[in-house]
Amino acid sequence: MDVHKRERTVGTWYALAAYITWGVLPLYWKALDHVPAREILAHRIFWSFVFLALFITLKKRWPELKRSYAHKRNRTSSILSALIIGAVWFIYIWAINADHVVEASMGYYINPLISVLLGMIFLKERLTFWQKVAFSLAILGVAYMTFQYGRFPWIAISLAVLFGLYGLLRKISHVGSLTGLTAETAVLSPLAISYWIILAAQGQSATVGASMNTHLLLLGSGIVTAVPLVWFARGARRIPLSMVGFFQYLAPTISLILGIFVFKEPFTTTHLISFGLIWTALLIFTSSRTRFLQRLQPRAFP
Repeated sequence: MDVHKRERTVGTWYALAAYITWGVLPLYWKALDHVPAREILAHRIFWSFVFLALFITLKKRWPELKRSYAHKRNRTSSILSALIIGAVWFIYIWAINADHVVEASMGYYINPLISVLLGMIFLKERLTFWQKVAFSLAILGVAYMTFQYGRFPWIAISLAVLFGLYGLLRKISHVGSLTGLTAETAVLSPLAISYWIILAAQGQSATVGASMNTHLLLLGSGIVTAVPLVWFARGARRIPLSMVGFFQYLAPTISLILGIFVFKEPFTTTHLISFGLIWTALLIFTSSRTRFLQRLQPRAFP
């Protein structure tokens, strides 16, 4: 096997490991469902920072981080992206432990389409005819669920929009994923520590008197956050972007399967129709640049 093929194989395994880990994370957060989501979030932020700081120290990448944040624009975007990723983590943890795994998975299916829309709005990127069709189908899927249940799927939309904004800020700042998350968790860690102090002062911490297993799981929340990111960074450098785009649907698919078959959440005909429209949208979106669909594009469309 030549060097190029070996690198691609290694990258494929790294990317698969990252997305599969993200897909099974609901199992991890469910094991902590006796701890309030805000307290889990505080632990996730602080221990993620500790783990990432150790990793960057071992890799001698502090100078890279300092260079990245020497620019005011990067410092500003880091504060904003820190607040956004904190909100994403909180909503996701809360959704998992409140038995909304299926809806949370919908958010990550919709996210690529939201990212395209944000690119069009803020970066003046243009959508192709088939990308517009895909986005319309996704809207139809969300609208159908809203109409049938009389409840807007706010968890899915919040996760999709917030994570899309997070990706947009990362794109603008041109900061690496590992150095970026290290800076973001550094920004949020003082808030996490302050929250612990307040809980302890009020005697409301769920971890006081908790089992060793609970403490280990909370400590490990930093590892399960940071390690897949390291794997993803190593994988993304070695494989084509198209393959990364394909793999990104693994995580919500695994989560959806867990939600239906492990956590026994309902998956009704309404869910099937809504997800079916979104899946069709993703299929069209993923294929929008292929020669076949480009030939089928109306000629009057620019």
